[in-house]
Amino acid sequence: MSAPDDYRRWVPNALTGSRLVIATAFFVLLSVWHYPARELVVSPRHPVWPYLWAAALFGLAALTDAIDGPLARRWKTVSKFGRVMDPFADKVLVVGAFIMLAGPAFGIDVPGRRTLQVSGITSWMVVVILGRELLVTSIRSVMEQSGVDFSATVTGKIKMVVQACAIPFILVLLGITEVDHGSLGRLLIDSAAWLTVLVTIASGIPYVARAIRVGINSGRS
Repeated sequence: MSAPDDYRRWVPNALTGSRLVIATAFFVLLSVWHYPARELVVSPRHPVWPYLWAAALFGLAALTDAIDGPLARRWKTVSKFGRVMDPFADKVLVVGAFIMLAGPAFGIDVPGRRTLQVSGITSWMVVVILGRELLVTSIRSVMEQSGVDFSATVTGKIKMVVQACAIPFILVLLGITEVDHGSLGRLLIDSAAWLTVLVTIASGIPYVARAIRVGINSGRS
């Protein structure tokens, strides 16, 4: 294999691997930083740089996702490593981000009210997002083992774009706006969180419908 071929095979896989490294730095940053105390929510001292840095890291990781697959297909160097690690890195980055956003580091005790989850992401939302990913992955595995093409649908791609935009959007808002009850920042964050959950649920429906149709047709044959 020539040097250019080696290079073309190496670059997409390196981008995929770098996404895991960047994701690790992203998780570490969110793990060691807690949202400022209650008085900073009322009178925020912005910008909150750790969240802006976290948004930048996530954006960089998402950029590698937008590049590695198209490069591998364009250069015709799709490898077994890429087929396994690319979706794995995607799921680690996105689902891991939602798990972090639903964690206690984003919870603030508000006197007289329940704890405010400033990220807008709650634990049940993570369960829905993770459940959708596991369901679709399981369906695809069973269908492809049966010889049925189960490529990603348009709704699946839209879901990925919405999730990849919502996470840095929420982090940026946490870094530059007030997020107390009734604020514009609070409304935007909660809207982004709910939109992501609804799109995630809706994106799973076509996969389930396709699996049901395949099952019905197989039963008739």
